[in-house]
Amino acid sequence: MPLIPEEPQIHESAQGPRATPASGRTAPTPRPVPGPRPAAPSRPGRPGPLRPTPPAQRTPRDAAPAKTGPSGPAAPAAAASPQIQLIPATAEGALDAAEEAVDLLLDSGRAPGDVLVLTTGAQHPWAEHELSFGEASYWAQHDAGDDVFYADAAVASRAATRPVVVVAVNGGPASVAATALPLAHSRAGALLIVCGDPQQINSVLGAGV
Repeated sequence: MPLIPEEPQIHESAQGPRATPASGRTAPTPRPVPGPRPAAPSRPGRPGPLRPTPPAQRTPRDAAPAKTGPSGPAAPAAAASPQIQLIPATAEGALDAAEEAVDLLLDSGRAPGDVLVLTTGAQHPWAEHELSFGEASYWAQHDAGDDVFYADAAVASRAATRPVVVVAVNGGPASVAATALPLAHSRAGALLIVCGDPQQINSVLGAGV
């Protein structure tokens, strides 16, 4: 009697999921995948928040006002006093010492118009020469400020302030030096050079000069 081969039994896991028999109902239509939501329109009359301007781009009016102390705004700093340099010299050699000081100033880069030279005794030869053409021409050169200007200490009050003032205490009454040195100090913007007797100069400008 021939053997009837048995039908192989296939497990469901190998066959895949069983198909559900049709029941006459139509399969539901798949829902579309929702896309990104559109941004909500801004409400009229209420604009979005504004970003603050970076500090580096702010105008001066945005800067906070400076705070003042209880006694009001701070007072401006006082102008610095000029440096004082003393070159010991006799009355006869004070003018030559002043000339050497001027040469060193010019060699170091100072402009000639930055220097004023005052004498307490005999005038500098340049001043004598220029005054021979009249005081108007002489002081016009002072006002131009293009060169070293030499003047008698007696008329130093007419001279304008210059960065460097060189005083040659080359004689004359002691009262002239006593008046000329403080005046020269007030006319010097950065440096005052005094050539003469250290004892006499210290007695006028103070010890330690």
